[in-house]
Amino acid sequence: MDRLNAMRVLLTVVDAGSLSAGARKLNTVLPSVSRKVAELERELGTTLLIRTSRNVQLTDAGRDYVDAARRILADLDDAERRASGEYQAPRGELTVTASVEFGAHQVLPIVIAFLERHPEVTVRLIAADRMVHLVEEQVDVAVRLGPLPDSPLFAVKVGDYRMLSCASPAYLERRGTPQHPRDLADHDGILFGNPERFWTYHVDGVPLVATPRARLIVTTAASNRIAALGGVGIARVFDFQLREEFPTGALVPVLTEYDGAPRPVHLVYSRQGLLPLKVRAFIDFAAPQLRATCCAHPQP
Repeated sequence: MDRLNAMRVLLTVVDAGSLSAGARKLNTVLPSVSRKVAELERELGTTLLIRTSRNVQLTDAGRDYVDAARRILADLDDAERRASGEYQAPRGELTVTASVEFGAHQVLPIVIAFLERHPEVTVRLIAADRMVHLVEEQVDVAVRLGPLPDSPLFAVKVGDYRMLSCASPAYLERRGTPQHPRDLADHDGILFGNPERFWTYHVDGVPLVATPRARLIVTTAASNRIAALGGVGIARVFDFQLREEFPTGALVPVLTEYDGAPRPVHLVYSRQGLLPLKVRAFIDFAAPQLRATCCAHPQP
């Protein structure tokens, strides 16, 4: 049997949580995945996985084997990178992920400039308003907005952002301007994201979650800003989306004295063995540019 291929299949199943999910990630059929795991168990003479109808669980032997397999495959990847010269010059495919709007406004121009400087690197930019798993989805660098959870990943802070409350002049003329976060209960709103994360104000230093009545619920930051421009109601919008709207008056800030502290922006990456030069080169290139742009907040 192909032992290395069997290791990769096993790790995919474990990371995906089930045989069927592993098969989908590998773009193959379930019987093939199940057979390869069973062949590996027969070869080793032990049970690695406890199968249930919904998921898989590692046995003690399986847990030890998976840890060893991760180290072996990481070492093999390092050896292949060395052989291909990836540690001598930046080259190969670099995968970067960022949220949709931040990626378009902030990250994409940096990626384009990076490609001009490094002709032997290609970039796959994943724009997604979700938490992309770096290891499972084979992502080299993520641009993350907000506080980071505890994890073994490495992070470099590159700036901060704010959520700002705003509305169109037409809406405020029609419904009035709220003077306190509690006034939002009498206003129409556009809701995007987690209310406790996006609609937290600070009153006398105490956090207060306050939201308007939901007239529209959206799932993207772009839709949030467009709906606010359309006069639907009050919205909480990322500051980097408002560099034209505030100066022109297309959107008007409200409740600015209650806005909370800025939230961090990080470059996040996984490090197993030597860091490929394409990753180090991108971090070194992107970090100072993001620090310059993330600190240029629009003035309400």
